[in-house]
Amino acid sequence: MNISKVYKLIILTTVVFVLAGCSSSSINLKKDYRIKSSKDINFYITTDLHYLSKSLTDNGVAFQKFVASGDGKELEEIDPITEAFTSNIKVKKPDILIISGDLTSNGEKQSHLDLAKKLKTIEESGTSVYVIPGNHDILNPYARGFKGDNQYVTDYITAKDFSQIYSDFGYDEAISKDEDSLSYLATPSEDVWLLMLDTNKYKSNVSLGAPQLGGELSSKTLNWIKKCSDLAKEKGANIITVMHHNILDHSEIVRKGFTIDNNETVLKNFKDNNLNLVLSGHIHIQDIASDNKDKPELYDIATNSLATYPHQYGILKYSAQDNSYTYNTTKVDVEGWAKNNGIVDEKLNNFTKYSEDYFGNFAYNMISKHFTVTDNYSDAEIKLMSETMKTLNLRYFAGTENLNSKDVINSEGFKLLTNSSEGFFKNYVQSISSDKDTDDNNLYIKIHNNFSKSN
Repeated sequence: MNISKVYKLIILTTVVFVLAGCSSSSINLKKDYRIKSSKDINFYITTDLHYLSKSLTDNGVAFQKFVASGDGKELEEIDPITEAFTSNIKVKKPDILIISGDLTSNGEKQSHLDLAKKLKTIEESGTSVYVIPGNHDILNPYARGFKGDNQYVTDYITAKDFSQIYSDFGYDEAISKDEDSLSYLATPSEDVWLLMLDTNKYKSNVSLGAPQLGGELSSKTLNWIKKCSDLAKEKGANIITVMHHNILDHSEIVRKGFTIDNNETVLKNFKDNNLNLVLSGHIHIQDIASDNKDKPELYDIATNSLATYPHQYGILKYSAQDNSYTYNTTKVDVEGWAKNNGIVDEKLNNFTKYSEDYFGNFAYNMISKHFTVTDNYSDAEIKLMSETMKTLNLRYFAGTENLNSKDVINSEGFKLLTNSSEGFFKNYVQSISSDKDTDDNNLYIKIHNNFSKSN
C-alpha cells in the first residue's frame, strides 16, 4: 500500500472515530490535562449578560424606550458592568469561567463579536472560558440597534457563526460535539468535566418572527449525553452539567418557557447518568432547587443574571480531597473598578445604591401604575403595596427571600397584595414571599459516585 493510500486510510479512520460518538475507543482523550488529578478547582459562574455592543446604541430616546419596556435589566450600564466583571476575574484568577447562555441582548452579531474580545482578554489572563448559547443568542429576528428616535435592524448570527465566534471558549477543545445541537463535552481537568448543553429552540425563529422562549433536549442529544456520561464514569471523572434553561422549577408560577419543556424525560436521563449538579440561568433570579429536599439526588443552581440586580455571580469550588463542591455568590465590584480606572460617574461610583434603586423602583412603579387606574385602593394603600413589591422583588432576585418572614409577611402592604383580586400579582407575591430552600446563595455538595478511575 502506497503512502497516499495509507494517509487516506488514516483520515477516514479518524472521521469514523469522531462520528462514532462519545466512547473511550472513539475519542482521543487528553493525556495532558491543564488541571491534573487531585487538584482543587475554582469555577466562576455567570449567566444572562444580555450584552449590547456600545456601537449599537447612542442611549437616545429609542434605546430608553426599549429599556423601559423590559424586565428591569440594567442595559444602559451593561458595558461597564461587563468590564468590571472582566476586571474582577483578571484579579481573582479563577481556573474556569462558565457562562450559561444569553450572552447578548438580542443576538446582535456585533454584540457577540465585542463580547468575544472581552472573553479573550480573560483567557489571556489565565482563566479558561466555556460558553453555551441562550434563547436570545442565535437566529434572533429581534436583533436591533438604536439611534435617536429609531430602532434599526442589525445582523444576527447562525448556530455555525456562534461556534466560530466562540471557538476559543469551549468548542475548539471539546472532545465530543453533539450532532443535533451546539452541545459539547469539555475536559478542562482530569477530575471534573463540563457537559455544556444547548437547550434552545432557535431553528424556527426566523419563520416565526421571534425567538422562542422555551427549550428542550432531543432524544438524539439525550443518547449522546448517556455516551458522554459512560465515558466519564469509565475514566473516573465527575461531570458538571451546564444549560441555559432550568431542569427543575425555580418558581411556582414562572415555569412555562423557563423549565425545560421535556424536563421529566431529561431529569430521568440525568439521574440515570449520575448528573447531579446542573448550572443554569434564564430565569434571572438567584435560586437553588433540588429534586428532593429531604434526600436530594440532583441540584439545579440558577445564578442571578449579570445584567440584573444585584449583579452577582457564582463561585464553585471543587475539593479534590473531600470530593465535594462548595457554592457561594458575590457581587460584581463596579464601584471598585470605576475607582481603579479613574472614572468619575455618579451611577458607577455609587453603583450598589444606584442598581438597588433602579431595580427596586422598576417593581414599585409597576404596582403603582397598575393599581392607580382602579378605584379600589387609596393612595396610601397603593404606596404600601408598591413598597412591599419593591422589597419582595429585590430579595427574590438576590436569593434572600428567607428575610421576608421577619418583616414583609406581616406587613399591611403584603396583606393588601395577597387579598387583591388581581390574579397574577396575587399569585406572584405569594410565590416569591417564601422559598422552600433556606439558602439560595450557599450550598455544599458531597459527591457520591460509584466508580473508580481507569487508565
